[in-house]
Amino acid sequence: MACLHDHSCEDHDCSSNWSLYKHIDLPKVSALNEAVPGSAKSVFKPWEHRLNSSEEHLESNEGDPELLVYIPFTSDVKIKSIAIIGGTDGTSPSKMRAFINRDGIDFSDAQNMQAVQEWDLVENLNGLLEFQTRYAKFQSVASITLHFPDNFGGDTSQIHYIGFKGEATQLKRDVVATIVYELMPNPSDHKTKAESGGGFSQELQSSKVKLNRESIKDRKSMSGIRSRGFN
Repeated sequence: MACLHDHSCEDHDCSSNWSLYKHIDLPKVSALNEAVPGSAKSVFKPWEHRLNSSEEHLESNEGDPELLVYIPFTSDVKIKSIAIIGGTDGTSPSKMRAFINRDGIDFSDAQNMQAVQEWDLVENLNGLLEFQTRYAKFQSVASITLHFPDNFGGDTSQIHYIGFKGEATQLKRDVVATIVYELMPNPSDHKTKAESGGGFSQELQSSKVKLNRESIKDRKSMSGIRSRGFN
Protein backbone atom coordinates (compact mmCIF):
# COMPACT_ATOMS: atom_id res chain seq x y z
CA MET A 1 0.00 0.00 0.00
CA ALA A 2 1.33 3.43 -0.88
CA CYS A 3 0.92 6.34 1.51
CA LEU A 4 1.16 9.81 -0.04
CA HIS A 5 2.46 12.67 2.09
CA ASP A 6 0.57 15.60 0.55
CA HIS A 7 1.75 18.09 3.18
CA SER A 8 4.84 20.24 2.82
CA CYS A 9 7.63 19.57 5.25
CA GLU A 10 11.08 20.89 5.93
CA ASP A 11 13.93 18.61 4.93
CA HIS A 12 15.10 18.15 8.52
CA ASP A 13 11.59 17.02 9.57
CA CYS A 14 11.43 14.41 6.83
CA SER A 15 14.99 13.34 7.51
CA SER A 16 14.21 12.54 11.13
CA ASN A 17 11.55 10.08 9.99
CA TRP A 18 13.87 8.25 7.61
CA SER A 19 16.22 7.31 10.38
CA LEU A 20 17.49 3.93 9.16
CA TYR A 21 20.04 5.30 6.68
CA LYS A 22 22.78 5.44 9.33
CA HIS A 23 22.08 1.81 10.27
CA ILE A 24 22.76 0.44 6.78
CA ASP A 25 26.02 -1.51 6.52
CA LEU A 26 26.88 0.37 3.34
CA PRO A 27 30.18 -1.37 2.42
CA LYS A 28 28.31 -4.69 2.29
CA VAL A 29 25.44 -3.52 0.06
CA SER A 30 25.42 -5.37 -3.27
CA ALA A 31 23.24 -5.86 -6.34
CA LEU A 32 22.79 -8.31 -9.19
CA ASN A 33 22.51 -7.12 -12.81
CA GLU A 34 23.86 -3.64 -12.05
CA ALA A 35 25.45 -2.07 -15.13
CA VAL A 36 28.17 -0.42 -13.04
CA PRO A 37 29.60 -2.69 -10.31
CA GLY A 38 29.18 -1.18 -6.85
CA SER A 39 26.70 1.48 -7.96
CA ALA A 40 23.95 0.09 -5.69
CA LYS A 41 25.65 1.74 -2.72
CA SER A 42 24.99 5.17 -4.21
CA VAL A 43 21.19 4.98 -3.82
CA PHE A 44 21.40 5.01 -0.02
CA LYS A 45 21.82 8.57 1.14
CA PRO A 46 20.36 11.11 3.60
CA TRP A 47 16.81 12.24 2.87
CA GLU A 48 17.89 15.77 1.94
CA HIS A 49 20.07 14.37 -0.87
CA ARG A 50 17.41 12.10 -2.35
CA LEU A 51 16.69 14.35 -5.36
CA ASN A 52 20.31 14.97 -6.28
CA SER A 53 20.27 13.61 -9.82
CA SER A 54 23.91 14.54 -10.41
CA GLU A 55 25.04 11.74 -8.14
CA GLU A 56 25.63 8.18 -9.31
CA HIS A 57 22.58 5.91 -9.52
CA LEU A 58 21.78 2.22 -9.88
CA GLU A 59 20.93 1.02 -13.37
CA SER A 60 20.33 -2.45 -14.78
CA ASN A 61 22.07 -3.83 -17.83
CA GLU A 62 20.67 -2.82 -21.22
CA GLY A 63 17.60 -4.83 -22.24
CA ASP A 64 17.23 -6.49 -18.83
CA PRO A 65 15.23 -4.43 -16.31
CA GLU A 66 15.48 -6.90 -13.41
CA LEU A 67 17.44 -5.88 -10.30
CA LEU A 68 18.14 -7.60 -6.99
CA VAL A 69 19.53 -5.45 -4.16
CA TYR A 70 20.90 -6.85 -0.89
CA ILE A 71 20.94 -4.45 2.10
CA PRO A 72 22.42 -5.55 5.46
CA PHE A 73 22.12 -3.48 8.64
CA THR A 74 24.60 -2.88 11.44
CA SER A 75 21.89 -3.62 14.01
CA ASP A 76 18.48 -5.26 13.91
CA VAL A 77 15.83 -2.86 12.62
CA LYS A 78 12.05 -2.62 12.35
CA ILE A 79 10.93 -1.33 8.95
CA LYS A 80 7.65 0.60 8.70
CA SER A 81 7.86 1.79 5.10
CA ILE A 82 10.12 2.02 2.07
CA ALA A 83 10.61 4.88 -0.41
CA ILE A 84 11.84 4.28 -3.96
CA ILE A 85 12.81 7.01 -6.42
CA GLY A 86 13.29 5.64 -9.92
CA GLY A 87 14.27 7.10 -13.26
CA THR A 88 12.23 8.85 -15.94
CA ASP A 89 10.98 7.59 -19.31
CA GLY A 90 9.67 4.28 -18.02
CA THR A 91 12.87 3.27 -16.22
CA SER A 92 11.34 3.33 -12.72
CA PRO A 93 10.70 -0.13 -11.23
CA SER A 94 7.03 -1.10 -11.43
CA LYS A 95 7.09 -3.89 -8.85
CA MET A 96 9.01 -4.59 -5.65
CA ARG A 97 9.33 -7.79 -3.61
CA ALA A 98 11.04 -8.09 -0.21
CA PHE A 99 12.89 -10.96 1.46
CA ILE A 100 14.05 -10.71 5.07
CA ASN A 101 17.19 -12.24 6.58
CA ARG A 102 17.89 -14.34 3.48
CA ASP A 103 21.53 -13.80 2.55
CA GLY A 104 23.01 -14.87 -0.77
CA ILE A 105 19.86 -15.33 -2.85
CA ASP A 106 20.02 -14.93 -6.64
CA PHE A 107 17.41 -14.27 -9.33
CA SER A 108 16.40 -17.91 -9.51
CA ASP A 109 15.84 -18.00 -5.74
CA ALA A 110 13.89 -14.74 -5.81
CA GLN A 111 11.63 -15.93 -8.61
CA ASN A 112 10.85 -19.21 -6.86
CA MET A 113 10.66 -18.07 -3.24
CA GLN A 114 7.64 -16.61 -1.48
CA ALA A 115 8.33 -12.95 -0.73
CA VAL A 116 7.51 -11.53 2.69
CA GLN A 117 5.63 -8.75 0.88
CA GLU A 118 5.08 -7.46 -2.66
CA TRP A 119 4.17 -3.98 -3.88
CA ASP A 120 2.91 -2.54 -7.15
CA LEU A 121 4.94 0.64 -7.44
CA VAL A 122 4.13 3.98 -9.02
CA GLU A 123 6.57 6.49 -10.46
CA ASN A 124 7.75 8.49 -7.46
CA LEU A 125 10.04 11.16 -8.87
CA ASN A 126 9.74 13.56 -5.92
CA GLY A 127 10.21 10.89 -3.24
CA LEU A 128 7.06 11.72 -1.29
CA LEU A 129 5.50 8.26 -1.53
CA GLU A 130 5.94 5.71 1.22
CA PHE A 131 5.21 2.07 0.53
CA GLN A 132 3.98 0.68 3.81
CA THR A 133 5.15 -2.69 5.11
CA ARG A 134 3.19 -5.32 6.98
CA TYR A 135 4.94 -4.06 10.08
CA ALA A 136 4.52 -7.23 12.16
CA LYS A 137 6.54 -9.13 9.54
CA PHE A 138 9.36 -6.60 9.41
CA GLN A 139 10.66 -6.98 12.96
CA SER A 140 14.25 -8.02 13.84
CA VAL A 141 15.47 -7.35 10.31
CA ALA A 142 19.21 -8.01 10.01
CA SER A 143 19.14 -7.74 6.22
CA ILE A 144 16.59 -7.16 3.49
CA THR A 145 16.78 -8.13 -0.18
CA LEU A 146 14.66 -6.11 -2.61
CA HIS A 147 13.71 -7.69 -5.93
CA PHE A 148 12.63 -5.39 -8.78
CA PRO A 149 11.43 -7.75 -11.55
CA ASP A 150 10.20 -5.15 -14.05
CA ASN A 151 9.74 -1.48 -14.88
CA PHE A 152 7.33 0.79 -16.79
CA GLY A 153 8.64 -0.10 -20.24
CA GLY A 154 12.15 1.34 -20.33
CA ASP A 155 15.15 -0.51 -21.76
CA THR A 156 16.79 -0.41 -18.34
CA SER A 157 15.65 0.04 -14.74
CA GLN A 158 17.01 3.00 -12.81
CA ILE A 159 16.92 3.65 -9.07
CA HIS A 160 18.17 6.95 -7.64
CA TYR A 161 17.14 6.53 -4.02
CA ILE A 162 16.03 3.87 -1.54
CA GLY A 163 14.98 4.96 1.95
CA PHE A 164 13.74 3.03 4.97
CA LYS A 165 11.52 4.38 7.71
CA GLY A 166 11.49 2.62 11.07
CA GLU A 167 13.55 2.13 14.18
CA ALA A 168 16.73 0.32 15.16
CA THR A 169 17.27 -1.90 18.16
CA GLN A 170 20.33 -1.72 20.40
CA LEU A 171 21.53 -5.17 19.32
CA LYS A 172 24.60 -4.71 17.14
CA ARG A 173 25.73 -7.32 14.63
CA ASP A 174 29.27 -7.58 16.08
CA VAL A 175 27.89 -8.03 19.60
CA VAL A 176 25.82 -10.98 18.42
CA ALA A 177 28.90 -12.60 16.90
CA THR A 178 30.79 -12.19 20.18
CA ILE A 179 27.95 -13.74 22.17
CA VAL A 180 27.78 -16.73 19.83
CA TYR A 181 31.55 -17.18 20.09
CA GLU A 182 31.42 -17.22 23.89
CA LEU A 183 28.51 -19.66 23.92
CA MET A 184 30.41 -22.00 21.57
CA PRO A 185 34.06 -21.70 22.72
CA ASN A 186 36.93 -23.18 20.78
CA PRO A 187 38.44 -26.05 22.81
CA SER A 188 41.93 -24.95 21.79
CA ASP A 189 41.29 -21.59 23.48
CA HIS A 190 40.27 -23.23 26.76
CA LYS A 191 42.94 -25.80 27.65
CA THR A 192 42.48 -27.94 30.73
CA LYS A 193 44.93 -27.62 33.57
CA ALA A 194 46.32 -31.03 32.68
CA GLU A 195 46.94 -29.85 29.09
CA SER A 196 48.61 -26.65 30.27
CA GLY A 197 50.98 -28.58 32.56
CA GLY A 198 49.58 -27.24 35.83
CA GLY A 199 46.67 -27.43 38.20
CA PHE A 200 45.21 -30.56 39.75
CA SER A 201 46.99 -33.06 37.48
CA GLN A 202 50.41 -31.64 38.34
CA GLU A 203 49.61 -31.57 42.05
CA LEU A 204 48.43 -35.17 41.89
CA GLN A 205 51.65 -36.20 40.15
CA SER A 206 53.72 -34.44 42.85
CA SER A 207 51.74 -36.21 45.58
CA LYS A 208 52.43 -39.57 43.94
CA VAL A 209 56.19 -38.87 43.87
CA LYS A 210 56.12 -37.82 47.52
CA LEU A 211 54.24 -40.96 48.56
CA ASN A 212 56.65 -43.16 46.62
CA ARG A 213 59.63 -41.53 48.36
CA GLU A 214 58.04 -41.98 51.80
CA SER A 215 57.23 -45.60 50.98
CA ILE A 216 60.85 -46.30 50.02
CA LYS A 217 62.04 -44.58 53.21
CA ASP A 218 59.68 -46.68 55.35
CA ARG A 219 60.81 -49.90 53.70
CA LYS A 220 64.45 -49.03 54.41
CA SER A 221 63.60 -48.28 58.04
CA MET A 222 61.80 -51.60 58.46
CA SER A 223 64.74 -53.40 56.88
CA GLY A 224 67.08 -51.87 59.49
CA ILE A 225 64.80 -53.00 62.35
CA ARG A 226 64.69 -56.54 61.06
CA SER A 227 68.51 -56.61 60.71
CA ARG A 228 69.00 -55.48 64.33
CA GLY A 229 66.53 -58.06 65.60
CA PHE A 230 68.41 -61.01 64.10
CA ASN A 231 71.79 -59.94 65.43
